[in-house]
Amino acid sequence: MRFGVFYELQMPKPWSADHEHRIFKEALEQIEVADREGIDCAWATEHHFLEEYAHCSAPEILLAAAASRTKRIRLGHGIRHVIAKTNHPARVAEMLGALDLVSDGRVEFGFGEGSSRLELGGFDIREADKRPMALEAAEQIANMMAMSPYPGYEGASFSFPCRNVLPKPLQKPHPPMWMACTNRETIRVAATLGVGALAFSFLEPEETKKWVDIYYETIKSDKCMPIGHAVNANIALVSGFSLHHNREEAIRRGQEGFEFFGYAIRAMRTQDFRPGLSRLWELFQERKSGERELKLGLDVMTAAPGIGTPSEMREHIREYSKLGVDQMIFLQQAGNARHEHICESLELFGCEVLPEFAAVREEADRRKRGELAPYVEAAMERKKWMPALTPETTPIVEALARDLEGKVTTT
Repeated sequence: MRFGVFYELQMPKPWSADHEHRIFKEALEQIEVADREGIDCAWATEHHFLEEYAHCSAPEILLAAAASRTKRIRLGHGIRHVIAKTNHPARVAEMLGALDLVSDGRVEFGFGEGSSRLELGGFDIREADKRPMALEAAEQIANMMAMSPYPGYEGASFSFPCRNVLPKPLQKPHPPMWMACTNRETIRVAATLGVGALAFSFLEPEETKKWVDIYYETIKSDKCMPIGHAVNANIALVSGFSLHHNREEAIRRGQEGFEFFGYAIRAMRTQDFRPGLSRLWELFQERKSGERELKLGLDVMTAAPGIGTPSEMREHIREYSKLGVDQMIFLQQAGNARHEHICESLELFGCEVLPEFAAVREEADRRKRGELAPYVEAAMERKKWMPALTPETTPIVEALARDLEGKVTTT
């Protein structure tokens, strides 16, 4: 089992003048703590125009800053929007290459397409088109990072001429690829593509087992046709996170933020919004006070998994590790969770929880690689490779413009 921390950069209203500045700085300090405590990955999402819910519209900036302040923690796009109307694939490939170089090869490349009409509509993307557009772009981003030169592409959602897309990432052939997954069908799609599954859902053990089984059964089947130049067979699951030796204090610190996160996800898809006039936190508080099932009591039934004492967290991780989950990503920066409480939880996790799992995972990784090796090899043999160019077939890009008769033109 590996562990990650997750950032949407949530910012419920009311806002102070320095609120955004403080949230960014606190996130970087938290990633530094996570790095020191041995947590494996810091994941930053990408969302646009989603007030209060996610102010992380430029995750590459946050991750680059984190790279300069950390030594070992991996830096994950969880996820990067790859549809050409939002981020041109060549620019994504260039950004990933640069980030991988400055971080000494610590990048994880999660891709996706966005969700709500509020952000998709901002870039003139129809919801019905987003999945094929994202998969088309993700495959070409992998080709751009791995091929010299990139032969060029004429596609349904974008086209791009032959160019050598630079810089190339330090990790070869490219950083590990992941896909955002929210249901059983997208779990199956991720496995079919040979990429890791970032399961951004809060699942009970029974449902988790079904997702894990679907994923690894597909990875081992002849349906796995890798979209990248390597297979990344891993499944990660999001969990609540707030630790304290006093269980009630852990709930008091972390449960409200966890509930707001879930409320806000639903609201982004079901509520109408006036840009600049969001009322997410206000409406959440009204609903919470009006419905008994959302009250923040301190009885044993109110804590989300991952919120409680270190011993409860260890048991939570043991259960999901036995189910086959490869990484647990902690949702700690949610709602109005306080920075000092987040750091205390991370330190407590590193001291009292992590050692049990760190001691055995290298051997577990070795066994897993051995078990999957023949299936990964077979999957790579099925991959449809983009034909590489030779020096003779690489097109010449003329320095001067010419008219239809071949004469040099001037501007």
